[in-house]
Amino acid sequence: MVVNPGPSQRHSADAAHAASEVIELLEVLWERGREAASPAPVSASQLRVLYTLDRDEGINLRTLSETLGSAPSSVSRLCDRLQAVGFVERAPSPASRRELELRLTGRGRTYLRDLRDLREEALATAMAAMSPAARRALAEGLRGFRAAVDETLPRRREAGADGGVRSA
Repeated sequence: MVVNPGPSQRHSADAAHAASEVIELLEVLWERGREAASPAPVSASQLRVLYTLDRDEGINLRTLSETLGSAPSSVSRLCDRLQAVGFVERAPSPASRRELELRLTGRGRTYLRDLRDLREEALATAMAAMSPAARRALAEGLRGFRAAVDETLPRRREAGADGGVRSA
């Protein structure tokens, strides 16, 4: 038996499709920013490591691997590369001599700040072309989307609604 989706399901599907299209456009903008932020741009996987370390300063490799959903050996290699370019440092954990804490270096923080600035500039340029009503509607929709994500992702719920989390 085929069941036709109700209006609410259709609107959700339409919104999800529109969001997917916007995400693809943002990926193009994000990639431009990543290439412009540094003479030695990092890969998307390395960037995820930097974002995570920016949010969760001092976590260990096991926790970082769990957060990223990757094997510890793969994450360790990512961190090796980021350490080689001066973006990440490993330091002994005060809690356990057997663990190392991972932290962003000043250079890593500067890279993320510059990247975010470039990306926000690109977004501001695009949004300046929108009508004030469209910008208000977008802001309201994004607040609603963030609240829904906060409710559905356990890690974000644990960190709190704002959680000090900032993505690039």
